[in-house]
Amino acid sequence: MPLSAPFPAPFPAPFPATLRAAALVAAFVLAGCASMPAPDAMAVLRQAEQATGAAVLKTITFTGAGTGHVFGQAYVPGLAWPGLNYSVLTRAVDYDNAAMREDFARSRSEPTGGGATPLMGQGEARVTAFVRGEHAWNQAGNAAAPAPVALPGRVHDLWTTPHGAIKAALRHAPRAEPRSEGGVNYAVVSFTAPGQLRAQVWIDPAGLVARIDSTMPHPVAGDTRTTTWYEGWRDVGGGVKFPQRMRQNQGGYPVLDIAFRDVKPNAPVDIQTPDNVRNFAERVASTQVAEGVWYLAGGSHHSVLIEMKDHLVVVEAPLYDGRSAAAFAEAKRLVPGKPIRFVINSHHHFDHAGGLRAAVAEGATLVTSAAAKPYFERTFANPNSVAPDLMARSGRTPSIIGVAGRHVLSDGSRSIEVHEIQGSVHAQGFQMVWLPKERLLVQADAYTPAPPNSPPPPVPNGNNVVLVQNIERLGFNVDRILPLHGRVVPMSELLAAIGRR
Repeated sequence: MPLSAPFPAPFPAPFPATLRAAALVAAFVLAGCASMPAPDAMAVLRQAEQATGAAVLKTITFTGAGTGHVFGQAYVPGLAWPGLNYSVLTRAVDYDNAAMREDFARSRSEPTGGGATPLMGQGEARVTAFVRGEHAWNQAGNAAAPAPVALPGRVHDLWTTPHGAIKAALRHAPRAEPRSEGGVNYAVVSFTAPGQLRAQVWIDPAGLVARIDSTMPHPVAGDTRTTTWYEGWRDVGGGVKFPQRMRQNQGGYPVLDIAFRDVKPNAPVDIQTPDNVRNFAERVASTQVAEGVWYLAGGSHHSVLIEMKDHLVVVEAPLYDGRSAAAFAEAKRLVPGKPIRFVINSHHHFDHAGGLRAAVAEGATLVTSAAAKPYFERTFANPNSVAPDLMARSGRTPSIIGVAGRHVLSDGSRSIEVHEIQGSVHAQGFQMVWLPKERLLVQADAYTPAPPNSPPPPVPNGNNVVLVQNIERLGFNVDRILPLHGRVVPMSELLAAIGRR
């Protein structure tokens, strides 16, 4: 039964206390005896249910603050995620309905990297995010925005809460083995939730969850390893215990270090899936902006289709298989009979690279930066075995071109130039695409237009300034900008945004 399904009727009554204690003691005695049978996984989990209060816990809300990092938004491909400060992080979990709400406010603690967070010193990003069952979404005011790309991560976060891991393990054929680390004996309970995650739950001699090693699917990184540590367990009322601190690494680097200050067991948590989220399907809205050039919008992240004599070029394969596959399908509808031969990637950040595995499945050659090429080669060699993606199912392997500064694709009549955006704090190997004949510039994240008729910001965005500097360095006479977020705008709007008239 998948974790996203509601829980069935309550579990059978716990073992008598004497049997529970005996089972747990046996588990830890066996930790020093490799030749002895493995501990009884169900007995260990029932003891953990009682020790943590998971047996009586239906919902939990916890709030804390601390530090973190933006997963998938490293400045340099393959290095650590950029740092953050969390002034608040709250999660409200409903285990019976596989639902969670997360509210956070965070700001940068270092100047470089991505992550939809204001530049350093320019304030906080505030986000409200949800998951319930098979649906994920974000909330801005009264508007719900479907976020299918976030679903695997949010399902993972829900079921790697300490009580969630116990509940999930009980449902998915758990196995147990003894291990010792740092002089402490643990019963390590393993389980697999098909299509969602694999996990090993480290349960200490007191029956408390000390650590969870887990693997979840990811559209760029494939099988993504996560380790979560829980420390300082204490009574929080109603027979429930909860840790005072959570630390987490993901993809080899830290992502969270949160101290909890307020925990409310079995407080009301009511999360309902909005109709537009339940009925969501990827939609691509195509607009022809020049002969043989289409702007493929309709979501938060866009692509651009360019027709060549005997093939197609797509700029950007964002988010995840579903979004990029929809963009590729629209490209083939607009220009039937020509294969997608190249897919150009603006930069390595996960939201802009999430469809590159789908591009490989399509048979396209990837065009990325020289800085990102070895990172993608390593990353795409990592399987997505938890939830096989389009690339895995196609059996194809990546062909990648790494651009060092400048690269030109040409069919003799149309040229597509790929150029590095130098001096950006957003990403090393940041690329933009220039169509000289059409005077069109395609770029992501260096400039996202404000709504029409908005006044310029009081302080120009540094990324916008750097983009103008690069346009001038290269001598481009830009007519229109095709941003991969937002809307098509004339060059004059970018100049106005940095205070030029």
